[in-house]
Amino acid sequence: METNTLDISLKDRMISLFEDKKDQIFKNDIKPVSALRNEAFEAFTKMGFPHTKMEKWRSTSLEETLAKDYNFRIEGAPRQTNVEKIFECEIPDFDTYMVAQLNGWYVYRKAPLRTLPNGTIVGSLAQAMQEYPELISKHYGKYADYNENGLTALNTAFAQDGIFIYVPDGVEVEKPLQMVNIIDSDENLFIQSRNLVIMGKNSKLTLLQCDDSVHHRYTFLNALTEVYVDENSTLDHYKLQNKDDSSTLINNVYLHQEANSNVTTNAITLNGGLIRNDTHVTLNGRNCTANVYGLYLVDREQHVDNHVFIDHATPDSYSNEQFKGILDDSSSAVFNGHILVRKDSQHTNAYQNNKNILLTDKATVDTQPFLEIYADDVKCSHGATVGQLDQQAMFYIRSRGISKENARMLLMYAFTAEVVNKISIENLRERIDDMVKKRLRGELSICDQCVLHCNHPEKELKFNIDMTKI
Repeated sequence: METNTLDISLKDRMISLFEDKKDQIFKNDIKPVSALRNEAFEAFTKMGFPHTKMEKWRSTSLEETLAKDYNFRIEGAPRQTNVEKIFECEIPDFDTYMVAQLNGWYVYRKAPLRTLPNGTIVGSLAQAMQEYPELISKHYGKYADYNENGLTALNTAFAQDGIFIYVPDGVEVEKPLQMVNIIDSDENLFIQSRNLVIMGKNSKLTLLQCDDSVHHRYTFLNALTEVYVDENSTLDHYKLQNKDDSSTLINNVYLHQEANSNVTTNAITLNGGLIRNDTHVTLNGRNCTANVYGLYLVDREQHVDNHVFIDHATPDSYSNEQFKGILDDSSSAVFNGHILVRKDSQHTNAYQNNKNILLTDKATVDTQPFLEIYADDVKCSHGATVGQLDQQAMFYIRSRGISKENARMLLMYAFTAEVVNKISIENLRERIDDMVKKRLRGELSICDQCVLHCNHPEKELKFNIDMTKI
């Protein structure tokens, strides 16, 4: 394993590292990927890292993140690793196909790629380049535009491995696929992680992306996932984020849909130092449906930024965005929803809504729903709200003999339930529901399972909510 300590400005460090270690970075590539790396590297040298003078980044500063001293691993950890020793999913009776990355590298027990009985291929992206070059050439880098985003360019230039998933035509994957991205290091790491998901015609997949940390070091994870959803296919996608306060997570997801496809994606953010979710959806065929949901619960000085860009590139498509947030202490959040309806994309239905509750005077949110429409026969709307808990509702609940703290929690929980209830997997929904309750009580942290109950006993709430009564 080779580790390179970065000791000058981060942009210059990355440029030097790319030039010095080019042979190692390129060693598993096929020709189209090598060409893409070089082009993306040139784009990054021109753009650099995003900054607050850019419109899309004016409310999210990476200044503190970029000032840290990181290590960059050219070679990964041992590839044959029992990941269950590091990460254990805590959802009871949750049966999934689990695939994992450790510090940006795919890890496995027996083989870097495996074929499930139904023909689905799952495993290392680096290995897939060698075994399935035609699929990689057709899809890799086709949906993530590195000319528009310096972090996308950086990832395209540096990412060496990640998770590859291919679902053949007509296949319905019966169990969810769980992609776990684990950071376990006593070093400050800067990681470029890349995933590629390809769904054939008439296929169906449930996909979970879980981000987890073991050690509370400063980490900068620049992750990118491209997903191709072919005609008449259905994707149910979840991003579950419970990171430590020392972490920075940039999560770019590019979803490309063909005719009659149906995509639902839901980002649940419960903890993290600085998290930015960039979701790009292209509806590239008639009768596409895209539902984009999100929930963020932040406190202390945490910051979460959700950017959604939905491109209605063809007529007769539907999209719906719904994001909700609760902010406490000195936390901050950003929502930017941009819907583009292109010329001749008639009969488009597009809706977006962002609602926020601020629990303190120091919490802030910047919400910007935005419609850009070039067709005239469409139905589009957007809206945003920022406020405190409803005092009339508080009075009504307390008049029924419920304490102030429990009344506050009940209102907050009811506010979040609309997004949580969008989760279609019952045991996952129940687990997230439980985590949201703990988060609202102040119990949930990255050390959720710690036996040391650090909450002050006077503030601990023991109020169980029956969802059927709401």
